[in-house]
Amino acid sequence: MLVEDPLARPTLASFRLDGATAYVESAQACGLQLLDPSERDPAVTTTYGVGQLVRAALEAGAARVVVGLGGSGTNDGGAGFLAALGVRREGADGERLAPGCLALADAVRLVGQPLAVELVAATDVDNPLLGPEGATRAFATQKGAQDLDPLEAALTHWADLLEAHLRPARGLPGSGAAGGLGFAILAAGGSRVSGVSVVAEAIGLAPKCAGADLVLTGEGSFDWQSLRGKVVSGVAAAAVEAAVPCVVVAGRTSVGRREAAAAGIESAYSLEELVGLEAALSDPGNALATACSQVARAWNM
Repeated sequence: MLVEDPLARPTLASFRLDGATAYVESAQACGLQLLDPSERDPAVTTTYGVGQLVRAALEAGAARVVVGLGGSGTNDGGAGFLAALGVRREGADGERLAPGCLALADAVRLVGQPLAVELVAATDVDNPLLGPEGATRAFATQKGAQDLDPLEAALTHWADLLEAHLRPARGLPGSGAAGGLGFAILAAGGSRVSGVSVVAEAIGLAPKCAGADLVLTGEGSFDWQSLRGKVVSGVAAAAVEAAVPCVVVAGRTSVGRREAAAAGIESAYSLEELVGLEAALSDPGNALATACSQVARAWNM
């Protein structure tokens, strides 16, 4: 189906319906990958398309919607998402406001209630909405933000309005996920689960680890965020439970050996260090093959 992308342009997206539960990947509609580098600006991008996907899932018969949060190019606190589900933002003159984070500072009132549905936020981070580890200060720079203070102020104002209209959620773990989309889901009465646990259960990760000699995982950047509920930490936990060594292969690594070991990770390999940044970016397939060859030699059992 066609939904709006982060800049309100049409883009193709889909959801999976399994009985009365639908699964939505938010990055299909609000993902950073939908924007050219010159277009990345979380001051104006919106999560409206994610709400369109949820609405479509309801129309298809879903009573429960699990929304995967991650990879967003937005920082609107889920305002666009809620607008698609029936919560309208108005300015002083009653006009509808423009999409995006900065426009939230001009909101005076909220009108309407979200559609009745059980919402579940599947997140790979546990960051709150605001503060040093919140949506803006932890993630907005990598989405193209230049000045963080106005974005943080706009999100704070949005939190005040939405919590008065629905329920408090700004301090809950995961409320800062996907530019605050987690906040909107939780404020609307939704719950949060670990994204990696949802996937791990679906693919049977635990028994797969139990039958393995070595568990290999990775991501673009193995950093402090990786150890706060992302895929790497979830896979490592499953490997520890199965008493199997776990190794990370990442584009770059900045986690110390002691921190990695505490998370159950035996070793971490960086493509940037093994083949150089230019080669890793220009030919990631061969760079990954080189890294995995080294892992295979080092862990030949």
